[in-house]
Amino acid sequence: MARPASTSKRDNEKKKQSKRLEKQRRKEDRKTNNNKGATLEDMFAYVDENGMITSTPQEAKVEDENEDMGLDHIMISTPKKTATEEDARRKGRVEFFNDSKGYGFIKDLDSVKKYFFHISAAPKDIKEGNFVSFELERGTRDYNAVNIQYNEGESS
Repeated sequence: MARPASTSKRDNEKKKQSKRLEKQRRKEDRKTNNNKGATLEDMFAYVDENGMITSTPQEAKVEDENEDMGLDHIMISTPKKTATEEDARRKGRVEFFNDSKGYGFIKDLDSVKKYFFHISAAPKDIKEGNFVSFELERGTRDYNAVNIQYNEGESS
């Protein structure tokens, strides 16, 4: 003997059935109202002179743009190169130096930057902790310290 289904089960079945029917109806609507066959020209939208969107193209207006903009209004120039701090001598401290390989790094006292230097641009007896003055030169990666000299009056 089969027991009758409870009302909540029947209600759930009705809801599921209605959802299936609604989904089927939406699927059929999508198939009948698709725009995949529309031409490219039908998909274009145009903007008229008042800013309104229309489906028809406006007539092309050819205006002489040079009439309302004179040559006096056009400003063409390049920025002038000024003397920068990179051209001046800087002060720093030898942060790292590898005597066997002949290179090191100088930490600039005015900023947090470190600059690479080669032994050929430094005094022969340079060591870590020396206070030096140097100039900057553009290297392959970044700026390199060149013309390195000891600072007078400062000790290491």
